[in-house]
Amino acid sequence: MIVYRSFRIHSSRYLPNLDDDHICKKMHGHTFNITVYIKGFIDEKTGFVIDFYDIDVMFKKYIHKNVDHKVLNDVDGLENPTSENLSKWIWNNLISHLPNLYKIEVSEDFGTGIIYQPSNE
Repeated sequence: MIVYRSFRIHSSRYLPNLDDDHICKKMHGHTFNITVYIKGFIDEKTGFVIDFYDIDVMFKKYIHKNVDHKVLNDVDGLENPTSENLSKWIWNNLISHLPNLYKIEVSEDFGTGIIYQPSNE
């Protein structure tokens, strides 16, 4: 079974490796929608695959406090903060705390996003 929890962060960024005339080379902001997926079995005692509260705690501690209302380029590991790199950064910061992490989705706008699932790299 797959459980998911969605979050929203507000961040700014610029993409330094683009051509100078590219719009995203300049500082701009996004409201990122991030979905964390956990895969596992239903625990017979709790009835949960994972408690949503546990996902919330880990996301707030390891992701939200580091990137919400921040310039992503200033965050260690996000010097080139494309949505692709942001999704991998989120994965790398959650996997040791959520061992059944299955995939990460990052959407920077309606209809535009990334699905990061390391087994599919």
